[in-house]
Amino acid sequence: MIHIYTGNGKGKTTAAIGLAMRALGANKKIYFVQFVKKGCYCEIKSLNRNKKIKIEQFGRSCFIKNKSSSRDIELAQQGIEKIEAVLKKRIFDMVILDEINVAIKLNLINPQDVANLLKSAGKTEIILTGRGAPKKLIALADYVTEMKEIKHPYQKKIKARKGIEF
Repeated sequence: MIHIYTGNGKGKTTAAIGLAMRALGANKKIYFVQFVKKGCYCEIKSLNRNKKIKIEQFGRSCFIKNKSSSRDIELAQQGIEKIEAVLKKRIFDMVILDEINVAIKLNLINPQDVANLLKSAGKTEIILTGRGAPKKLIALADYVTEMKEIKHPYQKKIKARKGIEF
């Protein structure tokens, strides 16, 4: 099954990690891939404590907001190639593609390449996160949830808080 968490509201990665926690409770193996960012965020620290989760990041040390570089494209493509190889081996029960929608929106990844990955996933549970999910991928998904921002502390100029926003 294919899940998409998209929209401008908070909680897309958190929802995906929640599914990972549930899957771990069922003794499943998870591959967690982050695009467009790299670093030891609190969620990465937490996930790293479980040996049934493999984590890889395909981005630079900053989250890309608007302008990407050739290095960003190269890293995102490495991520796609790695996911293709992982899906062929059928090692993991769940694959989380965190911020992949953002990578597509920034033209780091071709949406058709992602569609091909989804079609080849077999029984692997696939979760895609990030703002701006393409309609093509939404059409392929079994679950689609749009997080809608109604109110957020950023609107009051409150900075991101460790353990809550990152």
